Formats: sequence, C-alpha cells, structure tokens
Amino acid sequence: MRGRPDGAQKKRLITSVCVIAVFLGFIYFYYGSVFGSQGRGASALEYGSKSLRKLGSSYLGGDDESDKEDGMKFGLEEGEDDSVPKSFPVCDDRHSELIPCLDRNLIYQMRLKLDLSVMEHYERHCPPAERRFNCLIPPPPGYKIPIKWPKSRDEVWKANIPHTHLAHEKSDQNWMVVKGDKIVFPGGGTHFHYGADKYIASIANMLNFSNNVLNNDGNVRTVLDVGCGVASFGGYLLSSDMITMSLAPNDVHQNQIQFALERGIPAYLGVLGTKRLPYPSRSFEFSHCSRCRIDWLQRDGILLLELDRVLRPGGYFAYSSPEAYAQDEEDLRIWKEMSALVERMCWRIAAKRNQTVIWQKPLTNDCYMQREPGTQPPLCRSDDDPDAVWGVQMEACISPYSEHDHRVKGSGLAPWPARLTSPPPRLADFGYSNDMFEKDVELWRKRVDNYLNILSPKIQSDTIRNVMDMKANLGSFAAALLKNKDVWVMNVVPEDGPNTLKVVYDRGLIGTIHSWCEAFSTYPRTYDLLHAWTVFSDIEKKGCSVEDLLLEMDRVIRPSGFIIIRDRQSVIDYVKKYMVALHWEAVDSSSTEQDQDGEEVVFIVQKKLWLTSESLRDTE
Repeated sequence: MRGRPDGAQKKRLITSVCVIAVFLGFIYFYYGSVFGSQGRGASALEYGSKSLRKLGSSYLGGDDESDKEDGMKFGLEEGEDDSVPKSFPVCDDRHSELIPCLDRNLIYQMRLKLDLSVMEHYERHCPPAERRFNCLIPPPPGYKIPIKWPKSRDEVWKANIPHTHLAHEKSDQNWMVVKGDKIVFPGGGTHFHYGADKYIASIANMLNFSNNVLNNDGNVRTVLDVGCGVASFGGYLLSSDMITMSLAPNDVHQNQIQFALERGIPAYLGVLGTKRLPYPSRSFEFSHCSRCRIDWLQRDGILLLELDRVLRPGGYFAYSSPEAYAQDEEDLRIWKEMSALVERMCWRIAAKRNQTVIWQKPLTNDCYMQREPGTQPPLCRSDDDPDAVWGVQMEACISPYSEHDHRVKGSGLAPWPARLTSPPPRLADFGYSNDMFEKDVELWRKRVDNYLNILSPKIQSDTIRNVMDMKANLGSFAAALLKNKDVWVMNVVPEDGPNTLKVVYDRGLIGTIHSWCEAFSTYPRTYDLLHAWTVFSDIEKKGCSVEDLLLEMDRVIRPSGFIIIRDRQSVIDYVKKYMVALHWEAVDSSSTEQDQDGEEVVFIVQKKLWLTSESLRDTE
C-alpha cells in the first residue's frame, strides 16, 4: 500500500488542519482583544531587539505578587472591561536619557533638511505618533535617589549621570571633577575658573551695586544665562535671591543641562536659533553670556535683538568674551561691529573692565524715536506681538515698549520679595483686577497648604527641590509653595491660552510656554514634583492622547517623586487605571478630596523606584 493515496487518511489530515486553524484564529482574536492596548509599545520594537524588556523581579523597596494582583483592579468599575494596559514595555537602556523632541536620531531617521548654520538641528522637532517611544524610560544602572539641596549644588551621584567627558574637557576651567562615586562642582566656569561667587561679586562691583550684591536691593530678580554650561552662574545667584533661567542646547557639551537639574538648579534645554525663545517680552532684568560661542552679528544681529526682546526696560547684558578685551585683528573687528550694532539698538555701556562689558537697555522709547530714518535694525511692525513665542520665527527688529512702560520709565515692579505678592501692571492686559489677583493668591495658598498636609507623612524639609506647575495661570501655586519650601518652580503656561506667563515673570518667577500634546524640553528624571491642574481635561479637548501625557509625566518625574493631579473625578478614575502599568502608587486615601466648588478632585501619587533586570545585574 506504500505510495498509494489513502482517501480516509487525507480527509482526517484536512480536518485536523482546519481544527488547528480555527483554534489559532480563536487564540489570536481572544488574546488580541485582551492585550491589544499593549500594542502601543510595538513602535519601540523598531529600535532593536533589546528595546522591550521585563522589569526586575522586585522593586527597590519591595512589592509582592499579591499587591500587584490587587493593583490590577485598582480604579475599575464593577463589570467594566479592563481596556488599559496592565504593563508598559520598558525602553532599552540606550534610551535612558531620551528627550523625544530633541532627539538627533529622529532627525537622521526622518531625514529632516535643517540648516545647521542657524542651529535648526538643536531646535525642537517632535516625533509623529507612529515614531513615539510608548515605553517606560529606565533609570541608568546603579541609579540612586539624588543628593538633596543645598548639598546637591556642589555634588551629584556619578551613576545618575554617568558622563565624565566634561570633567576632562573642561578640567582647566573647574566645571566639574570626578571624585569616587560622585561628580563635584567647584563652581568654576569658562570665564570664571576661580569661582562663580567671586565673578558675580565683581559684576555687581562694576555696576556699583550696594555691598557688591547683584540683586541691587531686590530690583534685579530674573536672569537669563545663555550658554550656561553646568549652570554654576545661576546656582550661585540663588543665595542672592535671584532666579536664573539657565539655557543651553543639547549640543557637543551633552548633559550640561542634565547636570544643572540634577544639582537642583533651574535650567532649560533651548537654543538661540531661528525661533523665538519661549519667554514673553520684558521677562528678565539681567542676561549673561560667558564665552557662549554665539555669533551675535549673524543675520543682521537677530540673536542680539531676541535678547533685547526678553530684557526689561533698563535691563543689563553682561558679556565676558575675548572680543571685549583682545587686541588681535579679528577680535577687534567683531568688537567694532558689535559696538556699532548695540549703539543703533540704543544700548549704552554701563561698565567695562578687563574681560567683561555690561550693556544696558534704554528705559523708554525716546532713543528709538530719535534715530535717523532708515536706521537698522528697524522697529518691529505695529501688529507684531512681542509676547507671541510658540513656534514663532525670530525677526531682526526692535520691540518698542508699551505706552505704560514708556510712561513710567520701566516695568513699575516692586522689588523682591514684595514683588511675589504685589499685583503686577501687566494684569490689566487680561482684564484682571487687583482684587481678582489677591483672591487667586489666597485660593492657592489654601490649596498648597492642603497639598502639603496630605504629603506631610511622606516628605521632609528637603525632599522636594525641582518643581513644575504644568498649568501655572498667574503663578500663585509657585508663590504659595515658595513660602513653605526651599524650591524653585518651572511655571508652564499653555501655548493656546491667555499668555499669563508675563505675569508669572513680573512676580519674580520663571517659566516657559509649552503644549502638553508634545514632550517637554528636559531630560528624564529631572523633577521632584509635578502639579497638573486640569491639564488632562485640556488636552482631551484638543484630541491629544492622555496616555502619551501619562508616559511623558513618568519620563520627567524622578523615582520617588510626586505628582499632584487636580481635575474632574472622571479624569482621576481614568488615571487610576494606569497606576500599576506606570508603577505609581497613591500617597494615601485622604489624597482624594472634593474641591470647594464640587467640580475638582485632588489625587496625589508617588512614582516607585524600579530597575530593569539588566540594570540590577550591572549594579551587582
């Protein structure tokens, strides 16, 4: 019979194949529906076989299997399907410092045609939805809870930012020094090798400020440091009650802003390129550039004019660079052309000594009006809004002052610290009265007191340092927090709402414009506390992904950090479903409280410290 077809056997084979096919189809559809929501992590698979890995068998701090099973049901209504992921994949270790909108790998992959000569490659370029890393960013091997402020100003754990190239590259300038398992910051910089404190005192002395203190009796509060390095200049200004926006790109000196934030110093990833800085006009009393390697003469002085836009009336620009003192032919040419440019901009030399020159911006529009017709750079068009910044191209023009600032010969701001709670003049731009402002201050004082009361079992006096208010409005959350804690707050104002960020700056605080439909310009693990007041409701109205926002918040918050969510009950219920997948835990049951108007609920969570299996092995 060998070799002859057997009809019955053939039928049995066909039947078996059909049964197996039906069974596999059932498995596919059944498990596809259960785990379909986990498919969002599939995009990470494009970046290599190691992109997705399981977490270590336990969290640092402990977590048993029964707790995990209970957490799976957290926030679900009875009879409701579990349509959210029970876990998120973990990104590969090579993405432990991922900044989605400042990712040079993305630029190469998408073949973006950018002009490198004007720094377009250092500006924000966000990935489309299909290229987002929908996975959890792992901490580096050996990661530790950061050293607390103020000790952190001078030292950080090397394992948290395992990059020592700046210590070798800038060894002659005292930026940073590797000592055992720590990186130490002696306070040096490119132009102040012997310490930022002495350099700052010398600048104050040049301006004849009392006691050689740069804050000038509270009249100089907000500072912009361009090309800040590891932000020692801004770090040493804090003791003088001055707050600095330390700004640098993610360039060849990679991780400089990451070091600044790890130290507990305010800092932001940004560049003077083609778009306006994300700050309103007249935000800073003082700006600084110490050998920041910026060509201020390019494109008709457009970068210096952007600096002019964000400086207040009478504001200063301290420039420490070879052009200010060197005598070789090229430096003399640059100095001559730069001096002519700032003169046409109506700046005057306030002081010049050795290697530093300090220019001062005029107090009124008088000088602009007295210039000869056709003088370059021109005044900006009358319909130009100097406070419009999100995605707005720079222009090589001078932004004149408002009628109010011209009339009062300045910003009319109270000195610090009275400035924090004094109604600023630009409130009127939004139709807000002083009474409305004072009520807002009192409302947030009570809310912050409530937050701190809830958090009190979990935090010490130095637990929180870097704070972000994701929807700052008038900055009253930050103002209330500063009364209680030694913190600094990055106040974020939505790009499509009232531009109240100028009120925030007028109160002596700092912040930025941003859209929460995109990733923030910061490294992972850089904030101790996030405050999200109706942020989820807002992005839901825009049609943006709430899940993407949750992953972004997890990227930004430090392990053991806290997130305060103030929103509708339905939003809170939705967030609770993701707690296990994100490895967050509720602070306690009392963290859910009804607001006085009955529409907003408070929910406070803490991010757990976890390591991947590979990281645990590397640590051992």
